[in-house]
Amino acid sequence: MRYGFTTGSCSAAAAKAATYMLLSGNVKDNITITTPKGIDFHARILDIQRSENEVICGVMKDGGDDPDVTTGAIVYATVRSIKNQSDSSDNQIIIDGGEGVGRVTKPGLDQPVGNAAINTVPRQMIENEVREVMNLLDYIGSLSVIISIPGGEEIAEKTFNPRLGIEGGLSVLGTSGIVEPMSSQALLDTIKVELNQKKALGCVSVVIAPGNYGLDFMKETYGYDLDEAVKCSNFIGQTLDMIAELGFKEALLCGHIGKLIKVSGGIMNTHSKEADCRTELMVAAGIKAGLPADILNGILDCVSTDAAYELILTTGKEKEFMAEVMRKADYYLKKRAADRFNIECIIFSNVFGLMGKTSGAEALLDKMI
Repeated sequence: MRYGFTTGSCSAAAAKAATYMLLSGNVKDNITITTPKGIDFHARILDIQRSENEVICGVMKDGGDDPDVTTGAIVYATVRSIKNQSDSSDNQIIIDGGEGVGRVTKPGLDQPVGNAAINTVPRQMIENEVREVMNLLDYIGSLSVIISIPGGEEIAEKTFNPRLGIEGGLSVLGTSGIVEPMSSQALLDTIKVELNQKKALGCVSVVIAPGNYGLDFMKETYGYDLDEAVKCSNFIGQTLDMIAELGFKEALLCGHIGKLIKVSGGIMNTHSKEADCRTELMVAAGIKAGLPADILNGILDCVSTDAAYELILTTGKEKEFMAEVMRKADYYLKKRAADRFNIECIIFSNVFGLMGKTSGAEALLDKMI
């Protein structure tokens, strides 16, 4: 699959080209930068606007084969000379965000509150590329670099930015400079950012959930807005490790039985490509609960956990069954937590409602509502 280039790479390329045109007086239709990954980005320069003290130009974002909502957006850099700088020791590159680049409004992100949402690595990329041109052309003075993404505020509504407290536009992101298709690392990075935010806000306890499935159930049953939980996707184990690393004291995992039945088998990445033994684990719990053989065989033929649970209900032993599921899930969650923090769990279904919970789950949730 074809990789793409991050908004950080586009920003650095646009800034480099604009700096060259401003300081040399020559037009530059293309530019090359080397990404932190070591891969060269050969960027075509678009929409060049030049004046005596300012150059604006853009680079189109290409996310490669990754389903990236920012693909096709043009990332602009406006480079201006700053007067009154005579001492070479005062050579500065002042980077900020303009139209379509968000502002940080909550603590715990890569940038402090009030800053443009241009992360550390892209800032360093921009500065390195601009300074390279300054040195090449023996420029003594300071430059202002404004990154803007027209239409970025609308695009940002399709991203995690509003949830993370980044308002007014997109983030300029990237640690490697390239976009790898369907990158798991991108999801893990987002989880880490959300956990960092909770920690920065003073939280010692955190709710995690694979997604928003069960939103209505959690509101109606517990008065808890599941949208406030950190979304761990399939990465339950790695999220628990991050929780320990950041020093949280307690965590509550909430999710649908279709995902969390796997945790009862010690499976901490619940993606189907990693493991899909839902019915087998239900049969294992069913054996412990004393379910008859015909029901156990029927479970193996079911295509969903809800269908399997319907069979279990016919036996009248659903409580014994879920007690075994929760016993095993509790065991494996506590094993992963390894005494670094307390972990509780709630399992539900949109069809059957609350199915099981560990002993301290409701008390922990009450503390966080």
